[in-house]
Parts: sequence; structure tokens; C-alpha cells
Amino acid sequence: MTIDSGFNHITVLLDEAVEALAVRADGCYLDGTFGRGGHSRLILRHLGPDGRLLGFDKDPQAIANGQALAAEDGRFVIVQRSFAELGEEVAARGLAGKVNGILLDLGVSSPQLDDPERGFSFMNDGPLDMRMDPSRGVSAAEFIATAPAEEIARVFKEYGEERFAKRMANAVVARREITPFTRTADLAEVLKVANPAWEKGKNPATRAFQGLRIHVNNELGDLEAGLQAALDTLEIGGRLVVISFHSLEDRIVKLFMRKLAKGEADNLPRNLPVQHKPFEPKIKVHGKAQFASEAELKANPRSRSAVMRVAEKLR
Repeated sequence: MTIDSGFNHITVLLDEAVEALAVRADGCYLDGTFGRGGHSRLILRHLGPDGRLLGFDKDPQAIANGQALAAEDGRFVIVQRSFAELGEEVAARGLAGKVNGILLDLGVSSPQLDDPERGFSFMNDGPLDMRMDPSRGVSAAEFIATAPAEEIARVFKEYGEERFAKRMANAVVARREITPFTRTADLAEVLKVANPAWEKGKNPATRAFQGLRIHVNNELGDLEAGLQAALDTLEIGGRLVVISFHSLEDRIVKLFMRKLAKGEADNLPRNLPVQHKPFEPKIKVHGKAQFASEAELKANPRSRSAVMRVAEKLR
């Protein structure tokens, strides 16, 4: 339960993620997506008096929860920044290359989805916002109101994997000429009518809403920047644990880890006369992708799309 609302949040792959971090009692760790603090609280239970944990989040409600935890536990600090900027924050604190483990739990939290006032979901009508930090950037309503049809279609297709993106974008642009979009239910209805082939058991606006949310929050750009920053921040032997919730995220994580685990020489022609050492792998991937257990799936259906990948920095 959050401290500021009645919306519950169940942390996905809680024990598995913290176990994968291999927490040392005196270590320094980063929770790049604090959310409602499920992972952070368990990490703190594994830390000793000299351990440290730094949390990041863009969401002001998450920050309020983090500040409450920081008041309870002096080993924890919360920062209102994207994990894409963790390198700058860690360097300013003199911790570059000294962090023992970093956890990134991607996507949106249940309180964000379930609170209509945040505008992430069409299930309950609310203002069309979708920003994780409502004080920064362009809201979904502002983007929909000003972007050309081609750009809206790109967002629906590239980030939402919506095959009728062009048709749906044209419907949005035609309707906004009459009345601007300000509410989630209004936009969802227009998208629903414009979608000619509904998937069984899925709202026709689902993919377009996902695309909008990812675009508004620069989620994939932040992920690419955050992965590299995390690698630079970790000490040798440090662990990176990433939980993804859709294929676009997981593809970026998988390719990032695969490339660094194979080493740069993997991209060079065979028999090229170069020294091997500069092209040795930078990370070691631990095990295969891990998914929620049957018990977790029953307790929390939203965990069905979660994929966890783990890597260790080698050099």
C-alpha cells in the first residue's frame, strides 16, 4: 500500500530480483525504479549498518514514498531523476565504479495504472496525461493535439506495435479538428472505432495507449541510456538486474547484454590480425531469462509479461 493513495502495488519477481543482486552486507546498491519501494525494502533487509542504497524515480508519489523510507532508514536516499541520469548522480556522490549492484524494474506501477487521475489507462476515465513526472515534458493530450498524423502513426506503430496505426492516427487528427482530446475515455473511444480488427480479450485502444505512454516518457531512450550508465557505474563483479514488461524493452536489454557478453571481436571479420585482449567480453550473463512462477501469476496476473535478465560486469 502506498502512503498517499488507496492503490495497491505488488512487486514483481521480488525475491528473485534481490537474490540475483547477490547483496553484500556492506555493499552499495541502486534501485533505478523505486516505485513503491518493494525491492528497496528487501535490499535494505539484506544490508548491514555500513550498506547503502540509492533510489531513483521520476514519479512524485514514488518520491513521497521514498522520502518516508529515507526518514525511517538512514542507509537509504531517494533522488527524483530518471535512471538514465544515474551516472551523473553517482559521479556527484563519488560512487562511480564503486556500486555493487543495480536493479531496473521497468514500465509503470499498478498505482500509476489504477489511478485515473494519472491518465495512463482507459479502464477508468481521467485526464489524458501519462507523464511519470507531471511537472516535466509534454503530456499525451498536448502531443495528440499538435503532432502531425504521420508522427502519431509512428508512435502507435513503433512503440505500440499497432498494425492499424495510420488509420487510427488519421481518426485522431480528424476528430481533434472538431474537439480537442482531454480525457482518456474520449481518446479510447475514437481509437476503438478506428480499429477494424479487435483482438479477443484486448481493448482495441491498448496498443496505441502503450505507444503514447512510451513516447511521452521516452521510456526506450531512457532504457538505452540507463543500461550504459549502469554498466559504467558498476564495480568489477557488480550485478545488473533488469525486469522488462514488454517485448520492446526486453529486446533492448537482451541485445545490450548479448553484445557485451560476446565481446567486440564478435563483430569483426574472421582471421583479422588483432590482439584478443581489447575485445574480451565486458559482462557475463547469468542464466537464462527468468519469468514469474505459477504461484506469482495466480497472485498477480500483471506479472505474466515480466522477464528478468541478469549480468555481471567483468571489466
